Amino acid sequence: MQVETDEPEIIERVAALDVSKAEVVCCARVPGPGRQRMQEVRTVSTMTAALLGLGDWLAGLGVTRVVMEATSDYWRAPFYLLEDRFETWLVNAHDVKHLPGRPKTDRLDAVWLCKVAERQMLRPSFVPPPAIRQLRDLTRYRVDLLAVRTAEKQRVEKLLEDALIKLSVVVSDPFGISGRAMMAALIAGERDPAVLAEMARGSMRSKTARLTESLTGRFTEHHAFLLTQMLQRVDAATADIATVQARIEARIGELGPAVARLDAIPGIGPVAAQMILAEIGTDMGRFPTPGHLTSWARFAPGVSESAGRPTGNSGTGKGNRYLARVVGEAAVSAARTDTFLGERYRRIARRRGKKRAIVAVGRSILVIVWALLSDDEAQFVDLGPDFYTARTNPERKVRQHIRELQALGYAVTLNPA
Repeated sequence: MQVETDEPEIIERVAALDVSKAEVVCCARVPGPGRQRMQEVRTVSTMTAALLGLGDWLAGLGVTRVVMEATSDYWRAPFYLLEDRFETWLVNAHDVKHLPGRPKTDRLDAVWLCKVAERQMLRPSFVPPPAIRQLRDLTRYRVDLLAVRTAEKQRVEKLLEDALIKLSVVVSDPFGISGRAMMAALIAGERDPAVLAEMARGSMRSKTARLTESLTGRFTEHHAFLLTQMLQRVDAATADIATVQARIEARIGELGPAVARLDAIPGIGPVAAQMILAEIGTDMGRFPTPGHLTSWARFAPGVSESAGRPTGNSGTGKGNRYLARVVGEAAVSAARTDTFLGERYRRIARRRGKKRAIVAVGRSILVIVWALLSDDEAQFVDLGPDFYTARTNPERKVRQHIRELQALGYAVTLNPA
């Protein structure tokens, strides 16, 4: 027998909220006479004054923990107003399933959530502190603006294809200096392919003949009008991205040293470091071990076993898409480097494929991030691309190779006379 260190089974004074857009149904449970439990359910508006009054009522009851489901973005208002007064938990709705065969109403949902919460059958979701939440809003908005700009650039390319202009076939980036100059000339009325091709700069000058061929099309005033509007939207999005990035730089403040430490990891730059910190914060007390962080980020295979056998496809599941994006991009960048992470990617990619290798390297990056954020004095030191070969015993590899050849029927001896 082993000693269990679980928390007490029953929380004496607890409340649960069923949150919707217009109203909140609150169930509070407190001790009653003898071993009885007293319960009261109230419905209040989601307006600020009503929620503050709800907080006063719960404080009068001596409630110590308030639990609510993560319902769209509607949980934010009650959570933000109650987090300073109570131990406020946001829980995954998947973990709080209503019992089958029972009527489902907001009132019954609040009561069921409260009963489950008082018996310690829930776990809180990670909600960063206000400063990190503000940084997260900025970094996520920057990602969304990048998506808007990319979509507009794709519309430009489709428009040029409609006008039989094959600029993207010859130019890797049609929105560079040369490409923008050619598009501006097309809008201004220039239609001569040779004149347009002469606007190329730098190394593109060697592609003048192909540019002339690619710029021969049927660009009309209709295309000029649409291209003008699209380029204006691209430029506006670019300006907005720069403004948001400047705001992010100004709000980093005390996180500057942490950004610098993460920037040393192969594949991670300053912008990627800012995004990672905005998603996971700097307090690793929420993640006791690196495994907790990688599991929360869904960069570790899930465990599903029945009758002693694994079930399912052992996938990682769906996690934080913003974090998954930046860590995945960092893993791809690290794979191109001559570092330990790059060699780790190549070794796994040869055996299990590129997709699994990216997930494995992404998990390694998160482990390094956890180690750097857990210790303010920690600094990243690359193990080197020869880490695996330096630890391998050459004689053992030779003996293994001989055994493999002998298994195939070859007569092989070590150091023949």
